Amino acid sequence: MLDDIRVDDAVLALRPDFAVLVMLAHGLRNGPTDDRTRAWLAEASACEVQADKIDAWKDAYRAFGAKPQRTRPSVDALTRRMPLPEINRVVDAYNTISVKHALPIGGEDLDRYQGPARLVRATGDEHSEEALGQPEPGEVIWRDDAGVTCRRWNWRQVARTRLTEETTNAIFLLERLEPMSMEELQQAGKELAALLAELSPGVRITSRIVPGGK
Repeated sequence: MLDDIRVDDAVLALRPDFAVLVMLAHGLRNGPTDDRTRAWLAEASACEVQADKIDAWKDAYRAFGAKPQRTRPSVDALTRRMPLPEINRVVDAYNTISVKHALPIGGEDLDRYQGPARLVRATGDEHSEEALGQPEPGEVIWRDDAGVTCRRWNWRQVARTRLTEETTNAIFLLERLEPMSMEELQQAGKELAALLAELSPGVRITSRIVPGGK
C-alpha cells in the first residue's frame, strides 16, 4: 500500500504546507495499557500545549468550512483530555507522540483497509458509518475503496479500521502543517517507531512522506 497512498491536489491547494508521514507497522503485539505506556502518557500529559501548531490546524479546518470549536482537530481534542486517556498500548504510544509534538496522528488496522489510503475533498456521496454522518461536499476526508476512514481531516475515525488489542498490522498517519518543520515530523516518526519497537520487538516498520519529503 505504501507507494499508492496519495494526497489529492485539491487538498494541497488548501494547505500547500501539508505533508503526512505514513508509517506501516507489521508484527505488532498490542494489549491493554500497562505501567510502561501509562508512564509515557503521564510524561506527555506534563508537556506544555503548543498553541501555534494547534492554531494552524484550526485555520486548516476553517479553510474547508468546518468549525474547529465544534469538530476539533484531533490533537486539539486530545490536549483537552488531560491526563491522557488509557486506550491500549499501541494507541497510548501514538497519543504520547501526538501530544509531545502537537501533531495529529491517526492509527488504524491495516488489515481492515480496502485499497490504499488517500486524502481527498469529499464529493458528499462517499459511504460513511452512520455514527460519523455523511461528509459534506468539499470536506477533507481520509478514505479507502470502501469509503470514509476519517472525517474532517483528522477529526474522527471510523470504527471499521479502529486499532484493537488484536491488531497486528497498522498504518499511522502523522500529519504536518507549518510551523512544524519537516525535520520535527521525521523526528516524531523516529520516536513513534522506537516506542512501537519497545512494545513489539521485531516489528517491521516502513515509511514514506507524502507528498515528497521537501
